[in-house]
Amino acid sequence: MPLPTSPSAWIRRFLPLIAPGGRVLDLAAGGGRHVGLLRAAGYRVVAADRDAAALRAGFAGDNGCEIVELDLEDGGPWRLGEGYDGIIVANYLWRPLLPALAAALAPQGALLYETFMLGNERLGRPANPEFLLRPGELLAAYLGRLGIVAFEQGLVAAPRPAVIQRLAAVKGEVGALPA
Repeated sequence: MPLPTSPSAWIRRFLPLIAPGGRVLDLAAGGGRHVGLLRAAGYRVVAADRDAAALRAGFAGDNGCEIVELDLEDGGPWRLGEGYDGIIVANYLWRPLLPALAAALAPQGALLYETFMLGNERLGRPANPEFLLRPGELLAAYLGRLGIVAFEQGLVAAPRPAVIQRLAAVKGEVGALPA
């Protein structure tokens, strides 16, 4: 089943949590579906992925987009810096990185996270439990570390049937919710 090419509705909905013009990390950016959204909205982007060929092809010459090619799962230390006004993670899970994401946010920085959970194996990929969140796991990972703005989990129909978890959170006090 092909990967989505348009930005996630969840990411679009909570994008206003990220300071205008801020520096945003798109982790496991893939082909750049969120990079394009972020750049169009005026954000400076660090797009990181293990295979950055599609990112280089799509954003070559864009001075507001830094492309970083690295294997996030190689066991090395966090190498993407900190002070991000926003971090976006979509359709990716590597549990050892969860604490580093909270630490990498600037004060009032926002984490927008959406990925698959147990139950998805009945509907398609990913099916490996290593890459599927347990019920409530994403929420539990950030309770007490970040201010939770919104959390959802369960079956969705679009962009394809899947079982997912979604989180929007900020480092510090939770302000006004986006519409």
